Amino acid sequence: MFKSFTRVVCTAARISSGTATASTSRGLEQLLRPALCAPSSVTYRPFTRSIWMLCSSGSSSGSRPGLLSSSRGIPSLSCGCGGLHTEGDKAFVEFLSDEVKEERKIQKHKSLPKMSGDWELELNGTEAKLSRKTSGEKVTITFNVNNSIPPSFEEEAQQGEKPSETEPDILSSPNFVVEVTKQAATQSLVFDCHYPEDEVAHGEEEEESDIFAIREVSFQPTGESDWKDTSYTLNTDSLDWALYDHLMDFLADRGVDNTFADELVELSTALEHQEYIKFLEELGGFVKCQ
Repeated sequence: MFKSFTRVVCTAARISSGTATASTSRGLEQLLRPALCAPSSVTYRPFTRSIWMLCSSGSSSGSRPGLLSSSRGIPSLSCGCGGLHTEGDKAFVEFLSDEVKEERKIQKHKSLPKMSGDWELELNGTEAKLSRKTSGEKVTITFNVNNSIPPSFEEEAQQGEKPSETEPDILSSPNFVVEVTKQAATQSLVFDCHYPEDEVAHGEEEEESDIFAIREVSFQPTGESDWKDTSYTLNTDSLDWALYDHLMDFLADRGVDNTFADELVELSTALEHQEYIKFLEELGGFVKCQ
């Protein structure tokens, strides 16, 4: 009897305490929420501080540096690209901007100079192709401005001498390939040419030296862009001077002479400088994430 009465009392207590607990817990939640989420404020508000606020050093308020401040060595985000942006990047972009302005000031040719002799120019990035047709033959010259500027070795001024105030002009002197094709021919005569550092005449010393030189000569299948190693290649290092001179005359008769070589250097220099400025602009945009 006493046990039954006890169970009835406990059941009634659980029912009443469940209702009270629900209302009490809601009340406690309302009381505890501002205390847990906003210890310095009585009124609750959602967390809306952006990452820019976290990056603030807090110098104006006297508080300690923010969580993502530069003093902690963590780079900050400056746009929605997802890339890193540091103070070094900012200085790099400013430097590149100034560099582009200076390079444009000294840019000699705003547009590429034209070659005399009715040469047609085709561009593919840093690669250029000059071509002309004459008397059933087609002559094609191909060159690339990459690695076309020879290294400069500045001589130290001797004691008592003043260093030169004007810097020497930067010239692009690329290697170039001359391809001579005849009609109905399955092979082309191909010349691998370059600009030697020391211009040495093949004849007497009083004669005018050649600006460019032939390094190799070979027959290659017409229309092939790659030089086939299976084709015999004539190296001119140990070639008879008479044969070499005839090869140079062969090219001169087709418009590839000293005048052409001079104009090619001017064209290549303008193209290389143009590509250099373009590279600086693209580099600045990449660092800045544009």
